[in-house]
Amino acid sequence: MRITEMPTPCYVVDEGKLQRNLEILQKVQQDTGCKILLAQKAFSMFAEYPLIGKYLAGTTASSLFEARLGAEEMGGETHIFSPAYKDEEFDAIASLCGHIVFNSFSQLEKYRHRCKNASIGLRLNPECSTQPQEHAIYDPCAPGSRLGVTLSQFRPELLEGVEGLHFHTLCEQNADALEKTLQAAEEKFGAYFSRMKWINLGGGHHITRPDYDLPLLERCIRHLTETYGVQVYLEPGEAVALDAGYLVTQVLDLVENGGVTTLLLDTSAACHMPDVLEMPYRPPLEGSGLPGEKAYTYRLSSCTCLSGDVIGDYSFDRPILPGDKLFFRDMAIYTMVKNNTFNGIPLPTIGAMDPKGDCRIIKEFGYQDFKSRLS
Repeated sequence: MRITEMPTPCYVVDEGKLQRNLEILQKVQQDTGCKILLAQKAFSMFAEYPLIGKYLAGTTASSLFEARLGAEEMGGETHIFSPAYKDEEFDAIASLCGHIVFNSFSQLEKYRHRCKNASIGLRLNPECSTQPQEHAIYDPCAPGSRLGVTLSQFRPELLEGVEGLHFHTLCEQNADALEKTLQAAEEKFGAYFSRMKWINLGGGHHITRPDYDLPLLERCIRHLTETYGVQVYLEPGEAVALDAGYLVTQVLDLVENGGVTTLLLDTSAACHMPDVLEMPYRPPLEGSGLPGEKAYTYRLSSCTCLSGDVIGDYSFDRPILPGDKLFFRDMAIYTMVKNNTFNGIPLPTIGAMDPKGDCRIIKEFGYQDFKSRLS
């Protein structure tokens, strides 16, 4: 089956592109001795975990369910960070995770005695924002952030048994933002780095992007290992599956209003690509251009009742008609993990495409998947 024959809507993961991303990440590990983990919050398609597990050291989780998924489906190392842990879940987490990172000294004091054989870590907030203001929702160092211990809250007398420090401040950024963050973290907390066994640089590193500064990343990692004698971890999510997926959709109808021609699709920004509305984000679309760049411009929307469920304005070389299929790119990350069934819109089928272009269906969803979530 080719991608044009897949049912719609459908996420299709391109395994050739996924493998190329993994090869880049593997080389960083080989060059520097760091360990790279899959951040499951971005990509949790566990059908691909056997492939990912050949290249990466393991997974990192934000919850009990993610920790269990990573431990069961990939193996390797299983790490977890949560702003706060639920008492009734913690023993299960401790049985699954080899590294447990706490967000505060109060959480550390509450649970350290229940960590069994896990290596204990503490999340730091270096108070160094590298995000544009319009992306404040993704900035863990924004004023008033709940994420990580600031210098004013730091209590070195409580570090006994703590083996690692963690700071995650980036979102879709290059290595220059990491270098700036690392300098701030060293200025504030560097006196404690040599007491640690490991330092986790978190996620948000766009390592597999074509313009990413790999030599600078590797210099940052080597600086930590050579200066402080620590094992360095990175936990990218986006970089693992960046530009490695499609969302195939079909045009259902055209609507004219106020000089705007809207294509109604069987996919939805609100249901199937939430970052389009949250970021906001304009997903790339195969064979399209900016509004007015090509001969025919359309607004792409969905069949939900949300008036603002708009994906964006795109132009094409030819008229687009009902029945035509469109192919959104970069639809592996933050899609399956965030989708929903608002309005009873079905979840997209999940598929995969091998390096030869042959596609297969991994999972289809139906009415029971919708109904079982509601009562």
